[in-house]
Amino acid sequence: MRKRLLFLITACVVLGLFAFLIVRSRRQGSVEAAPEPPAAQVSPAQIGSISHILTLAAQFQPYQIVDVHPKVSGFIEHIYVDIGDKVHAGETLAILEVPELAAQLKSTVAEVRKSQDDVTRAEHEVSRAEALYAAKHADNVRMQATAQAEPGLIAQQELDDTQAADLAAASEVDAAKAALAAARGGSAVADADSERVAAIQGYTNVVAPLDGVITWRYADTGALIQSGTGTNNQALPIVKLAQSGLLRLRMPIPEDAVRYVHIGDEMQIRVNDLDRSFVGKVVRFTRSVDFETRTMQTEVDVENKDLTLDPGMYANVNFILAHAENVLTIPVEALVLTGNPVVGHHYVVYTLDASNHVHIRQVDVGLQGSSLAQIKAGLATGDRVIVGGQAKYQDSEAVTPVLAPRPANDVTRMQGGTVDMTEDQGQED
Repeated sequence: MRKRLLFLITACVVLGLFAFLIVRSRRQGSVEAAPEPPAAQVSPAQIGSISHILTLAAQFQPYQIVDVHPKVSGFIEHIYVDIGDKVHAGETLAILEVPELAAQLKSTVAEVRKSQDDVTRAEHEVSRAEALYAAKHADNVRMQATAQAEPGLIAQQELDDTQAADLAAASEVDAAKAALAAARGGSAVADADSERVAAIQGYTNVVAPLDGVITWRYADTGALIQSGTGTNNQALPIVKLAQSGLLRLRMPIPEDAVRYVHIGDEMQIRVNDLDRSFVGKVVRFTRSVDFETRTMQTEVDVENKDLTLDPGMYANVNFILAHAENVLTIPVEALVLTGNPVVGHHYVVYTLDASNHVHIRQVDVGLQGSSLAQIKAGLATGDRVIVGGQAKYQDSEAVTPVLAPRPANDVTRMQGGTVDMTEDQGQED
């Protein structure tokens, strides 16, 4: 009896253990059938800024540069300047010796005096002719009056002679006045010629046309200098004069950035050789893209009254092409381009709701940088978006979010020339 009872107890224990193992196996199978939701890297939409900055090399140029030629040919009697000298407008640079010019000036002065004498003589001749005409005319009037009062008293021949004398005297007056006008005209011509020669004589004193610095000297005392107004294009100037108190900072803007250039745009300018930084504004650009370099020349005016900047020096320029401040931003990897060329393309993002389910939203994208994109509509601050691998997820699918923080600000730099921005970037960092 005891053996049978022991057998029943053992069988019950074995059956219970077997049932436990079956239930446990089924539970493990159900757990394996319901795996954890897939992980997804997410980043929150946040307020920040996006900037596109073009960095390029620019070169300082004189605001004006002039080759100073004399207007007359002659020998340099004195030259008062040399390279590096600062001069002011109207300051004498050199004096020329032109001996034949002095003789020509004396000749024109004598011609003026002669013409003045001719005018005086013609004026006297007019006075004489007018006096003679007055006498002849009065005699003719009396003769005609007497003949009318007493017909036959005076012979007709005598009347005709007095009338002819009257008309001749009137003609002499007109001729004298014409001669006077001609004499005055000749005098005006002589005066003009004298002034011309005097002006040419003044050109022997070569003066600076503007404030600037002598950058080169081409002649010395005693050298023969040809006139700058002749047909000889090979004639050397006396000096080269550069206006360096105001400089042009000239830079080549690449073709793809031309649309961003406007008058008044600010640029951050850095002259590494002088350890100097300042802000400049665009004052002019060519409005034409060079066929060979595919760039547009753009200029900034830079005050240089102390002449610390030298023409030919280089500067590094940061030109802000586009900027969006205090805007909603997300990583560019969160954007997915959908659509087709017929209907049109648009951007969507994969967002997560409070229960970590995926929802696909269409968004309006603004300025894009290298790492961030501006969102104009479709998202709100704090919305979580999936960053990368969006094709793995379906709408309404549950995921396990993995936060991938991103900076709120993005500065995209474009290179437009050979520049060294190491120092500037270090300061920004």
